[in-house]
Amino acid sequence: MRVFEGSLSAEGKVFGIVVSRFNEFLTKNLLQGAIDCLTRHGAMEKDIDVVWVPGAFEIGFVARKMASSGRYSALICLGVIIRGATVHFEYVAGQVTRTLGQINSEGIVPVTYGIIIADSLEQATERAGTKMGNKGWNAALSAIEMASVNEKLK
Repeated sequence: MRVFEGSLSAEGKVFGIVVSRFNEFLTKNLLQGAIDCLTRHGAMEKDIDVVWVPGAFEIGFVARKMASSGRYSALICLGVIIRGATVHFEYVAGQVTRTLGQINSEGIVPVTYGIIIADSLEQATERAGTKMGNKGWNAALSAIEMASVNEKLK
């Protein structure tokens, strides 16, 4: 039996981060968490590309472009979607989830999901660096591991 597991070393890997400007007061915390995780695990700042997009809906477009480039070991997608008074929340959350899942399933490059989907500002804040951790950090850690697994499976 052969078992493949990824390491948690980001050395020598190149990461792309797509981050939504909408709810930037929270997404900037996710971005800081992701960059902190990557650099603590050996990534060089010169090997981290950050692309800002207007909102979560636009993350998929840029993620697909970045995945197709062949430049990245893994992509990290960061955004915050908070339920409002209309169904807009459900459409955006569903579409970004579906698009990122589709890009990921194409098997070109690992795509990690650092999108907070919350019913309230309080829930979102808890996941953006306060008492429930930082979803940006978690997505970056998954990206490191998946980049390693991907290398081993080539």
